[in-house]
Amino acid sequence: MKMASGRRRRLSFLLHALLAALALLWMIPVFWLLLSSFRAEPGAYTPYLWPKGFTLDNYARLFTDTRLFNFPRWFGNTLLVAVCSCLITTVLTLMVAYVYSRLRFKSRRALMNASLVLGMFPGFMSMIAIYHFLKAVGLDQTLLALILVYSGGAALNYHIAKGFFDTIPKALDEAATLDGASKSVIFWRIILPNARPIVVNTAINAFIAPWCDFIFVSVIMKDNYDNYTVAKGLYTMVDKANIYDWYTAFCAAAVLIAVPIVLLFIRLQSFYVSGVTSGSVKG
Repeated sequence: MKMASGRRRRLSFLLHALLAALALLWMIPVFWLLLSSFRAEPGAYTPYLWPKGFTLDNYARLFTDTRLFNFPRWFGNTLLVAVCSCLITTVLTLMVAYVYSRLRFKSRRALMNASLVLGMFPGFMSMIAIYHFLKAVGLDQTLLALILVYSGGAALNYHIAKGFFDTIPKALDEAATLDGASKSVIFWRIILPNARPIVVNTAINAFIAPWCDFIFVSVIMKDNYDNYTVAKGLYTMVDKANIYDWYTAFCAAAVLIAVPIVLLFIRLQSFYVSGVTSGSVKG
């Protein structure tokens, strides 16, 4: 018994040591990015890790020198698109998941299978067709186009939310129905208050997608500089002509745009984990 207990402790120690080593490896690039954002000397490539001088000018430059790179506008564009897409995507995803979880109708299984198959294809496969369609209706190079693109496929991502709704007792629906509540009232006033983890999980994923996307904004915005998001805008900072003078400012911008995501995860971490781990997908 003592030998088995000792082996378990050694195995636990080795696993924790491995996780600590992996965490350290993961933190090294983050630490290097943070150091570079405060580095006083310019240039992208240095033979040393620790900066020779520290400054806050890289952060200040992002908000004061906007003639070439208008970071405040890009940040505002990204925040607007991410918030609007998050709201639309969250509502659509949860409504579709509720319908598939609670209602039974003739084409339900066929629609679920079709959604599953379509969801397997990456979105960028259709980006050229989407761009020409947006151009035909006069929405190309606009922030509205980005919002429509990011929230347009929300119904295909219903699986996790449906699995969570399946775990909520249907007795709640039946009791509310007996009291005269409609399906809409049941969804908004009974199901959603009991499904807070999956609501948060869906909202976080919907917010991060447009915040980090580079492919669609590059295709849709083309050369409309004022409507760039941070992903597209920061890419222009590190092209061949600007990388030497703007690299440290680019690092500062990368730190700033990570702050909202980090704060969001810290604040809603418990809900996010519960939304991922709770429930199982049922037919």
